[in-house]
Amino acid sequence: MASSTKKLTFWTLGILAVLLAGGALAVNQGWINRGGNAKTVDFGQSDRRTIVQEVSASGRIQPEEEVIIRPDVSGEIIELNVREGDFVRENEVLVRIKQDIYQARIDELNASLLIAKSRFEQARSGLLQAEAEYLKNKELYDQDLISELQFLQIKNNYEGQQANVRAAEYQIESAEASLRRAQEELAQTVIRAPRDGTITRLSIEQGERVLGNSQMAGTEMMRIARMDQMEIMVDVNENDIVNVSIGDSAALEVDSYPDRLFDGVVTEIANSADVQGAGSAEQVTNYKVKIRVTTPHNLDATEDGSMAEIIQASTQEVSELSETPSFKPGMSATVDIRTMTATDVVAVPIQAVTVRDFNKSKGFGDRAGSSMDNQAPKEDFRRVVFVLAGDTVKRVEVETGISDNTHIQILSGLAEKETIVTGPYRILSRELEAGDAVEKQESKNPQESK
Repeated sequence: MASSTKKLTFWTLGILAVLLAGGALAVNQGWINRGGNAKTVDFGQSDRRTIVQEVSASGRIQPEEEVIIRPDVSGEIIELNVREGDFVRENEVLVRIKQDIYQARIDELNASLLIAKSRFEQARSGLLQAEAEYLKNKELYDQDLISELQFLQIKNNYEGQQANVRAAEYQIESAEASLRRAQEELAQTVIRAPRDGTITRLSIEQGERVLGNSQMAGTEMMRIARMDQMEIMVDVNENDIVNVSIGDSAALEVDSYPDRLFDGVVTEIANSADVQGAGSAEQVTNYKVKIRVTTPHNLDATEDGSMAEIIQASTQEVSELSETPSFKPGMSATVDIRTMTATDVVAVPIQAVTVRDFNKSKGFGDRAGSSMDNQAPKEDFRRVVFVLAGDTVKRVEVETGISDNTHIQILSGLAEKETIVTGPYRILSRELEAGDAVEKQESKNPQESK
Protein backbone atom coordinates (compact mmCIF):
# COMPACT_ATOMS: atom_id res chain seq x y z
CA MET A 1 0.00 0.00 0.00
CA ALA A 2 2.78 2.36 0.96
CA SER A 3 4.63 1.45 -2.25
CA SER A 4 1.57 2.28 -4.38
CA THR A 5 1.18 5.63 -2.64
CA LYS A 6 4.83 6.51 -3.30
CA LYS A 7 4.49 5.62 -7.00
CA LEU A 8 1.33 7.71 -7.30
CA THR A 9 3.01 10.66 -5.66
CA PHE A 10 6.07 10.30 -7.89
CA TRP A 11 3.99 10.21 -11.08
CA THR A 12 1.85 13.11 -9.91
CA LEU A 13 4.91 15.28 -9.25
CA GLY A 14 6.40 14.30 -12.58
CA ILE A 15 3.26 15.25 -14.47
CA LEU A 16 3.07 18.57 -12.64
CA ALA A 17 6.71 19.31 -13.45
CA VAL A 18 6.13 18.58 -17.15
CA LEU A 19 3.01 20.78 -17.19
CA LEU A 20 4.84 23.64 -15.49
CA ALA A 21 7.79 23.39 -17.89
CA GLY A 22 5.49 23.24 -20.88
CA GLY A 23 3.47 26.19 -19.60
CA ALA A 24 6.61 28.24 -19.08
CA LEU A 25 7.83 27.40 -22.59
CA ALA A 26 4.45 28.25 -24.09
CA VAL A 27 4.37 31.60 -22.30
CA ASN A 28 7.96 32.33 -23.28
CA GLN A 29 7.27 31.62 -26.94
CA GLY A 30 3.97 33.46 -26.89
CA TRP A 31 1.82 30.37 -27.59
CA ILE A 32 -0.55 31.08 -24.73
CA ASN A 33 -1.61 34.17 -22.88
CA ARG A 34 0.12 34.70 -19.58
CA GLY A 35 -3.17 35.87 -18.16
CA GLY A 36 -4.23 39.20 -16.77
CA ASN A 37 -5.65 42.23 -18.52
CA ALA A 38 -4.48 43.19 -22.00
CA LYS A 39 -1.77 45.86 -22.09
CA THR A 40 -2.52 49.01 -24.00
CA VAL A 41 0.32 49.68 -26.45
CA ASP A 42 1.18 51.57 -29.63
CA PHE A 43 1.80 49.74 -32.89
CA GLY A 44 4.05 50.44 -35.85
CA GLN A 45 5.25 48.57 -38.89
CA SER A 46 8.60 47.49 -40.23
CA ASP A 47 9.24 48.88 -43.68
CA ARG A 48 12.00 49.50 -46.17
CA ARG A 49 13.71 52.86 -46.20
CA THR A 50 17.10 54.56 -46.54
CA ILE A 51 18.92 55.09 -43.24
CA VAL A 52 21.51 57.86 -43.00
CA GLN A 53 23.67 57.76 -39.89
CA GLU A 54 24.70 61.24 -38.76
CA VAL A 55 27.09 62.77 -36.27
CA SER A 56 25.91 66.12 -34.93
CA ALA A 57 28.21 68.87 -33.70
CA SER A 58 28.23 72.63 -33.31
CA GLY A 59 30.82 75.29 -33.98
CA ARG A 60 31.47 78.62 -35.67
CA ILE A 61 31.97 79.84 -39.22
CA GLN A 62 35.44 81.00 -40.22
CA PRO A 63 37.31 81.67 -43.47
CA GLU A 64 39.24 78.74 -44.88
CA GLU A 65 42.20 81.02 -45.50
CA GLU A 66 42.93 83.97 -43.24
CA VAL A 67 46.16 85.96 -42.95
CA ILE A 68 47.09 87.96 -39.84
CA ILE A 69 49.04 91.12 -40.69
CA ARG A 70 51.72 92.06 -38.13
CA PRO A 71 54.54 94.63 -38.59
CA ASP A 72 58.21 93.68 -38.61
CA VAL A 73 59.23 97.19 -37.52
CA SER A 74 57.96 99.50 -34.81
CA GLY A 75 56.69 103.01 -35.22
CA GLU A 76 53.77 105.38 -35.64
CA ILE A 77 51.12 104.71 -38.28
CA ILE A 78 51.03 107.74 -40.53
CA GLU A 79 48.83 106.29 -43.28
CA LEU A 80 45.96 103.78 -43.10
CA ASN A 81 44.36 103.10 -46.47
CA VAL A 82 41.70 100.51 -45.61
CA ARG A 83 38.64 100.03 -43.45
CA GLU A 84 37.14 96.85 -42.08
CA GLY A 85 35.14 95.11 -44.79
CA ASP A 86 37.16 96.53 -47.70
CA PHE A 87 38.30 94.24 -50.49
CA VAL A 88 42.03 94.53 -51.28
CA ARG A 89 44.25 93.24 -54.05
CA GLU A 90 47.63 91.59 -53.68
CA ASN A 91 50.49 94.13 -53.20
CA GLU A 92 48.05 96.95 -52.48
CA VAL A 93 49.45 99.40 -49.88
CA LEU A 94 47.59 98.98 -46.59
CA VAL A 95 49.63 100.86 -43.98
CA ARG A 96 52.62 103.19 -43.84
CA ILE A 97 54.74 103.51 -40.70
CA LYS A 98 56.76 106.68 -40.01
CA GLN A 99 60.12 106.30 -41.76
CA ASP A 100 62.23 109.07 -40.19
CA ILE A 101 64.23 106.84 -37.86
CA TYR A 102 64.86 104.20 -40.52
CA GLN A 103 65.86 106.78 -43.14
CA ALA A 104 68.31 108.37 -40.68
CA ARG A 105 69.76 104.93 -39.99
CA ILE A 106 70.32 104.44 -43.74
CA ASP A 107 72.07 107.82 -44.01
CA GLU A 108 74.32 106.86 -41.10
CA LEU A 109 75.19 103.51 -42.63
CA ASN A 110 75.88 105.12 -46.02
CA ALA A 111 78.42 107.37 -44.32
CA SER A 112 79.95 104.38 -42.53
CA LEU A 113 80.23 102.58 -45.87
CA LEU A 114 82.04 105.55 -47.42
CA ILE A 115 84.47 105.62 -44.48
CA ALA A 116 85.11 101.90 -44.87
CA LYS A 117 85.81 102.33 -48.58
CA SER A 118 88.18 105.22 -47.83
CA ARG A 119 90.07 103.08 -45.32
CA PHE A 120 90.27 100.35 -47.91
CA GLU A 121 91.90 102.75 -50.41
CA GLN A 122 94.39 103.83 -47.73
CA ALA A 123 95.17 100.22 -46.90
CA ARG A 124 95.61 99.34 -50.55
CA SER A 125 97.96 102.31 -51.07
CA GLY A 126 100.04 101.22 -48.09
CA LEU A 127 100.12 97.67 -49.49
CA LEU A 128 101.45 98.87 -52.87
CA GLN A 129 104.23 100.82 -51.17
CA ALA A 130 105.11 97.93 -48.87
CA GLU A 131 105.14 95.52 -51.83
CA ALA A 132 107.55 97.68 -53.81
CA GLU A 133 109.86 98.01 -50.81
CA TYR A 134 109.70 94.28 -50.18
CA LEU A 135 110.62 93.35 -53.77
CA LYS A 136 113.52 95.83 -53.84
CA ASN A 137 114.97 94.66 -50.53
CA LYS A 138 114.54 91.00 -51.46
CA GLU A 139 116.96 91.48 -54.34
CA LEU A 140 119.41 93.17 -51.98
CA TYR A 141 119.02 90.37 -49.45
CA ASP A 142 119.59 87.75 -52.11
CA GLN A 143 122.90 89.56 -52.93
CA ASP A 144 123.82 89.71 -49.24
CA LEU A 145 123.76 93.51 -49.34
CA ILE A 146 121.40 93.87 -46.32
CA SER A 147 121.16 91.94 -43.12
CA GLU A 148 118.55 89.26 -42.50
CA LEU A 149 117.02 91.31 -39.68
CA GLN A 150 116.38 94.26 -42.01
CA PHE A 151 114.81 91.97 -44.60
CA LEU A 152 112.50 90.32 -42.03
CA GLN A 153 111.28 93.71 -40.83
CA ILE A 154 110.43 94.75 -44.37
CA LYS A 155 108.73 91.41 -45.07
CA ASN A 156 106.64 91.63 -41.90
CA ASN A 157 105.56 95.16 -42.83
CA TYR A 158 104.48 93.90 -46.27
CA GLU A 159 102.42 91.05 -44.77
CA GLY A 160 100.88 93.45 -42.27
CA GLN A 161 99.72 95.72 -45.09
CA GLN A 162 98.13 92.70 -46.79
CA ALA A 163 96.17 91.97 -43.59
CA ASN A 164 95.07 95.61 -43.41
CA VAL A 165 93.67 95.41 -46.94
CA ARG A 166 91.70 92.25 -46.10
CA ALA A 167 90.35 93.88 -42.91
CA ALA A 168 89.26 96.91 -44.92
CA GLU A 169 87.43 94.63 -47.37
CA TYR A 170 85.61 92.92 -44.49
CA GLN A 171 84.61 96.31 -43.09
CA ILE A 172 83.09 97.22 -46.43
CA GLU A 173 81.12 93.95 -46.55
CA SER A 174 79.90 94.51 -42.98
CA ALA A 175 78.81 98.07 -43.74
CA GLU A 176 77.02 96.93 -46.90
CA ALA A 177 75.19 94.17 -44.98
CA SER A 178 74.08 96.66 -42.31
CA LEU A 179 72.92 99.01 -45.05
CA ARG A 180 70.89 96.25 -46.75
CA ARG A 181 69.25 95.41 -43.43
CA ALA A 182 68.37 99.06 -42.84
CA GLN A 183 66.97 99.34 -46.34
CA GLU A 184 64.86 96.23 -45.71
CA GLU A 185 63.53 97.75 -42.48
CA LEU A 186 62.72 100.94 -44.38
CA ALA A 187 60.83 98.91 -46.98
CA GLN A 188 58.92 97.16 -44.16
CA THR A 189 57.45 100.47 -43.08
CA VAL A 190 55.21 100.11 -46.13
CA ILE A 191 52.88 97.15 -45.52
CA ARG A 192 51.20 95.62 -48.56
CA ALA A 193 48.46 93.04 -48.95
CA PRO A 194 49.98 89.54 -49.25
CA ARG A 195 46.99 88.30 -51.26
CA ASP A 196 43.52 89.18 -52.52
CA GLY A 197 40.90 89.21 -49.81
CA THR A 198 38.59 91.10 -47.49
CA ILE A 199 39.64 92.97 -44.35
CA THR A 200 37.77 90.92 -41.74
CA ARG A 201 39.30 92.62 -38.71
CA LEU A 202 41.00 95.99 -38.26
CA SER A 203 42.66 96.54 -34.88
CA ILE A 204 44.51 99.83 -35.42
CA GLU A 205 43.86 103.48 -36.14
CA GLN A 206 45.99 106.11 -37.82
CA GLY A 207 48.33 107.74 -35.31
CA GLU A 208 48.74 104.63 -33.14
CA ARG A 209 52.12 103.11 -32.46
CA VAL A 210 52.70 99.47 -33.27
CA LEU A 211 55.37 97.11 -32.02
CA GLY A 212 57.29 95.08 -34.57
CA ASN A 213 59.73 92.29 -33.95
CA SER A 214 61.08 89.91 -36.56
CA GLN A 215 61.87 87.31 -33.89
CA MET A 216 58.41 87.23 -32.25
CA ALA A 217 54.85 88.20 -32.99
CA GLY A 218 54.29 91.93 -33.17
CA THR A 219 51.08 93.93 -32.86
CA GLU A 220 48.15 92.41 -34.76
CA MET A 221 47.00 95.13 -37.12
CA MET A 222 44.42 93.43 -39.33
CA ARG A 223 43.27 90.18 -40.92
CA ILE A 224 42.70 89.42 -44.58
CA ALA A 225 40.52 86.47 -45.57
CA ARG A 226 38.88 84.87 -48.60
CA MET A 227 35.23 85.39 -47.68
CA ASP A 228 34.00 83.36 -50.63
CA GLN A 229 35.61 80.25 -49.12
CA MET A 230 34.10 79.69 -45.68
CA GLU A 231 34.21 76.67 -43.39
CA ILE A 232 32.80 75.57 -40.03
CA MET A 233 35.07 74.43 -37.23
CA VAL A 234 33.26 71.98 -34.92
CA ASP A 235 34.12 69.81 -31.92
CA VAL A 236 33.31 66.11 -32.36
CA ASN A 237 33.27 63.82 -29.34
CA GLU A 238 35.77 60.97 -29.17
CA ASN A 239 32.93 58.42 -29.34
CA ASP A 240 31.80 59.79 -32.71
CA ILE A 241 35.08 60.82 -34.34
CA VAL A 242 35.85 57.22 -35.40
CA ASN A 243 32.82 57.36 -37.72
CA VAL A 244 33.83 60.61 -39.43
CA SER A 245 35.98 60.55 -42.58
CA ILE A 246 37.37 63.18 -44.92
CA GLY A 247 34.95 63.64 -47.80
CA ASP A 248 31.80 62.93 -45.76
CA SER A 249 28.92 65.20 -46.75
CA ALA A 250 27.14 67.33 -44.16
CA ALA A 251 23.98 69.34 -43.68
CA LEU A 252 24.61 72.77 -42.15
CA GLU A 253 22.28 74.96 -40.11
CA VAL A 254 23.35 78.55 -39.43
CA ASP A 255 21.62 80.40 -36.60
CA SER A 256 21.51 83.59 -38.67
CA TYR A 257 19.55 81.77 -41.42
CA PRO A 258 16.81 79.79 -39.62
CA ASP A 259 14.78 77.19 -41.49
CA ARG A 260 17.48 76.85 -44.16
CA LEU A 261 19.92 74.02 -44.81
CA PHE A 262 23.27 74.36 -46.54
CA ASP A 263 25.63 71.74 -47.95
CA GLY A 264 29.14 70.99 -46.73
CA VAL A 265 31.95 68.46 -46.90
CA VAL A 266 34.52 67.36 -44.32
CA THR A 267 37.97 68.61 -45.34
CA GLU A 268 40.12 68.16 -42.23
CA ILE A 269 40.11 66.03 -39.06
CA ALA A 270 42.46 66.82 -36.20
CA ASN A 271 44.82 64.11 -34.93
CA SER A 272 45.34 65.76 -31.54
CA ALA A 273 42.56 65.80 -28.97
CA ASP A 274 41.20 68.86 -27.19
CA VAL A 275 40.70 67.72 -23.57
CA GLN A 276 38.60 69.80 -21.21
CA GLY A 277 38.42 69.16 -17.47
CA ALA A 278 41.28 66.64 -17.56
CA GLY A 279 41.40 64.38 -14.52
CA SER A 280 37.91 65.28 -13.33
CA ALA A 281 34.58 63.53 -13.59
CA GLU A 282 33.52 66.12 -16.20
CA GLN A 283 36.45 65.36 -18.54
CA VAL A 284 35.45 65.76 -22.19
CA THR A 285 37.62 64.77 -25.14
CA ASN A 286 36.84 66.35 -28.50
CA TYR A 287 38.51 66.57 -31.89
CA LYS A 288 38.44 69.56 -34.22
CA VAL A 289 36.78 68.92 -37.58
CA LYS A 290 36.59 71.40 -40.47
CA ILE A 291 33.62 71.35 -42.85
CA ARG A 292 33.81 73.40 -46.04
CA VAL A 293 30.61 75.20 -47.04
CA THR A 294 29.89 74.08 -50.61
CA THR A 295 26.63 76.00 -51.06
CA PRO A 296 27.36 79.25 -53.00
CA HIS A 297 27.82 82.10 -50.50
CA ASN A 298 29.33 85.58 -50.16
CA LEU A 299 29.10 86.26 -53.89
CA ASP A 300 30.00 89.92 -53.31
CA ALA A 301 33.31 88.94 -51.68
CA THR A 302 35.32 90.03 -54.73
CA GLU A 303 35.80 93.60 -55.86
CA ASP A 304 34.80 93.03 -59.46
CA GLY A 305 32.17 90.39 -58.79
CA SER A 306 34.05 87.78 -60.81
CA MET A 307 33.05 84.96 -58.46
CA ALA A 308 29.40 85.94 -58.74
CA GLU A 309 29.65 85.89 -62.53
CA ILE A 310 31.18 82.41 -62.50
CA ILE A 311 28.42 81.02 -60.27
CA GLN A 312 25.71 82.80 -62.23
CA ALA A 313 26.99 81.23 -65.42
CA SER A 314 26.80 77.76 -63.86
CA THR A 315 23.39 78.27 -62.22
CA GLN A 316 20.18 78.14 -64.22
CA GLU A 317 17.92 79.95 -61.79
CA VAL A 318 19.45 83.36 -61.30
CA SER A 319 16.66 84.28 -58.86
CA GLU A 320 18.19 81.94 -56.29
CA LEU A 321 21.40 84.00 -56.28
CA SER A 322 19.59 86.97 -54.80
CA GLU A 323 18.98 84.80 -51.73
CA THR A 324 22.56 83.59 -51.50
CA PRO A 325 23.70 83.80 -47.86
CA SER A 326 26.35 86.20 -46.68
CA PHE A 327 28.29 84.41 -43.94
CA LYS A 328 30.47 86.31 -41.49
CA PRO A 329 33.27 84.92 -39.32
CA GLY A 330 32.06 83.89 -35.88
CA MET A 331 28.49 82.96 -36.80
CA SER A 332 27.18 79.97 -34.84
CA ALA A 333 26.30 76.84 -36.79
CA THR A 334 25.24 73.23 -36.29
CA VAL A 335 26.29 70.42 -38.61
CA ASP A 336 24.99 66.91 -39.22
CA ILE A 337 27.79 64.87 -40.78
CA ARG A 338 26.50 61.95 -42.86
CA THR A 339 28.90 59.19 -41.90
CA MET A 340 27.14 56.10 -43.32
CA THR A 341 24.17 55.31 -45.55
CA ALA A 342 22.14 52.09 -45.90
CA THR A 343 19.77 52.08 -48.88
CA ASP A 344 16.50 50.12 -49.13
CA VAL A 345 16.85 48.20 -45.85
CA VAL A 346 14.33 46.92 -43.33
CA ALA A 347 13.92 49.44 -40.54
CA VAL A 348 11.75 50.05 -37.48
CA PRO A 349 11.27 53.04 -35.18
CA ILE A 350 14.16 53.29 -32.72
CA GLN A 351 11.88 53.00 -29.70
CA ALA A 352 10.61 49.61 -30.91
CA VAL A 353 13.96 47.94 -30.16
CA THR A 354 14.52 47.04 -26.53
CA VAL A 355 16.67 44.56 -24.58
CA ARG A 356 15.83 41.49 -22.53
CA ASP A 357 17.89 39.15 -20.35
CA PHE A 358 17.41 35.76 -22.00
CA ASN A 359 18.79 33.88 -18.96
CA LYS A 360 16.23 35.53 -16.70
CA SER A 361 13.42 34.70 -19.08
CA LYS A 362 14.41 31.01 -18.89
CA GLY A 363 13.77 30.96 -15.17
CA PHE A 364 17.41 31.19 -14.08
CA GLY A 365 16.59 34.27 -12.03
CA ASP A 366 14.48 32.21 -9.58
CA ARG A 367 17.16 29.58 -9.16
CA ALA A 368 19.89 32.10 -8.52
CA GLY A 369 18.55 32.88 -5.06
CA SER A 370 18.22 29.22 -3.98
CA SER A 371 20.62 27.47 -1.67
CA MET A 372 21.35 24.92 -4.41
CA ASP A 373 23.00 27.52 -6.61
CA ASN A 374 25.35 29.94 -4.84
CA GLN A 375 26.58 31.60 -8.03
CA ALA A 376 24.30 33.99 -9.92
CA PRO A 377 23.86 33.17 -13.64
CA LYS A 378 25.62 35.25 -16.26
CA GLU A 379 23.40 37.90 -17.80
CA ASP A 380 22.52 37.42 -21.46
CA PHE A 381 21.11 40.69 -22.77
CA ARG A 382 19.93 40.72 -26.38
CA ARG A 383 18.06 43.16 -28.57
CA VAL A 384 14.47 42.21 -29.28
CA VAL A 385 11.33 43.47 -30.97
CA PHE A 386 7.80 42.51 -29.92
CA VAL A 387 5.75 41.41 -32.93
CA LEU A 388 1.96 41.26 -32.92
CA ALA A 389 0.63 37.69 -33.15
CA GLY A 390 -3.16 37.77 -33.02
CA ASP A 391 -4.15 39.39 -29.74
CA THR A 392 -0.79 38.70 -28.12
CA VAL A 393 2.84 39.49 -28.84
CA LYS A 394 5.85 37.32 -29.42
CA ARG A 395 9.41 38.27 -28.72
CA VAL A 396 11.78 38.27 -31.69
CA GLU A 397 15.54 38.63 -31.33
CA VAL A 398 17.00 41.04 -33.90
CA GLU A 399 20.39 42.20 -35.10
CA THR A 400 20.57 45.95 -35.70
CA GLY A 401 22.71 48.15 -37.91
CA ILE A 402 22.99 51.93 -38.26
CA SER A 403 20.31 54.39 -37.21
CA ASP A 404 19.16 57.92 -37.88
CA ASN A 405 17.09 60.22 -35.69
CA THR A 406 13.92 58.14 -35.95
CA HIS A 407 14.62 54.65 -37.34
CA ILE A 408 17.13 51.84 -36.92
CA GLN A 409 18.24 49.27 -39.48
CA ILE A 410 17.30 45.61 -38.91
CA LEU A 411 19.97 43.27 -40.26
CA SER A 412 18.24 40.00 -39.34
CA GLY A 413 15.30 38.59 -37.39
CA LEU A 414 12.52 40.69 -38.88
CA ALA A 415 10.90 41.04 -42.29
CA GLU A 416 9.14 44.07 -43.72
CA LYS A 417 5.44 44.78 -43.24
CA GLU A 418 5.33 43.21 -39.77
CA THR A 419 3.29 44.89 -37.04
CA ILE A 420 5.43 45.69 -34.01
CA VAL A 421 4.99 47.34 -30.62
CA THR A 422 6.49 50.85 -30.47
CA GLY A 423 5.43 52.04 -27.01
CA PRO A 424 4.71 53.29 -24.43
CA TYR A 425 8.32 53.26 -23.25
CA ARG A 426 7.57 52.07 -19.70
CA ILE A 427 5.59 49.06 -20.84
CA LEU A 428 7.88 48.18 -23.74
CA SER A 429 11.15 48.49 -21.84
CA ARG A 430 10.13 46.85 -18.54
CA GLU A 431 6.74 45.15 -18.42
CA LEU A 432 5.95 43.59 -21.77
CA GLU A 433 6.81 39.91 -22.17
CA ALA A 434 6.17 37.24 -24.77
CA GLY A 435 2.59 35.99 -24.72
CA ASP A 436 1.09 39.12 -23.17
CA ALA A 437 -2.29 40.16 -24.49
CA VAL A 438 -2.24 43.61 -26.03
CA GLU A 439 -4.66 46.13 -27.45
CA LYS A 440 -4.09 49.29 -29.48
CA GLN A 441 -3.86 52.55 -27.58
CA GLU A 442 -6.32 55.11 -28.87
CA SER A 443 -4.63 58.36 -29.85
CA LYS A 444 -5.98 61.58 -28.37
CA ASN A 445 -4.55 63.56 -31.25
CA PRO A 446 -6.55 63.10 -34.48
CA GLN A 447 -3.36 63.68 -36.51
CA GLU A 448 -1.62 60.80 -34.70
CA SER A 449 -4.45 58.36 -35.37
CA LYS A 450 -3.82 58.85 -39.06
